[in-house]
Amino acid sequence: MNTPTTFHPLARLLHWAMAGMIVAMLFIGAGMVATVSERHSGLLAIHKPLGIAILLLAIARLALRLRHRPPSLPADLPLWQRLAATASHWLLYALMLALPLLGWGMLSAGGYPVILGDTMRLPAILPENALLFAWLREAHRYLAWLLFLTFVAHMSAGLYHGLVRRDGVLASMLPSRRRREPVVTDG
Repeated sequence: MNTPTTFHPLARLLHWAMAGMIVAMLFIGAGMVATVSERHSGLLAIHKPLGIAILLLAIARLALRLRHRPPSLPADLPLWQRLAATASHWLLYALMLALPLLGWGMLSAGGYPVILGDTMRLPAILPENALLFAWLREAHRYLAWLLFLTFVAHMSAGLYHGLVRRDGVLASMLPSRRRREPVVTDG
């Protein structure tokens, strides 16, 4: 079985789009908990649909990842780094799925609707329960911190591979650059 040297083009597109969405989400979430001003409701109005979008795209990415084999890591990479890379990738997938579901469940348990845009309202996925709401809120907060730390580690590893090792790991996820062949003309 041939192992590709780059990630599937759709995987690369989703990776970079979701990276931007996740960075935005982390800043929006931090801003929401840091303010009680009128900005809170505006941030929340962005946070909810962005979380659902991340959930849906994470499902698509996971399906794509299971269908298309990723490139192999360099053969000379130490075992602990291989294990850390594999574990961090699966942790990122788990967090991209868990955090939106926790947020949705938290809002459901708190009796708050999940409204996407002007007209779409998602159904509650958990019954109203103040204790469950409080527990899910804390779980959402701690897992958001774990996502932030995992994201920073992932980004740092990518930069290490791209700038220090220069082993093609970062390049395998970068947008491809089509090489232009020289134009040959007759005469």
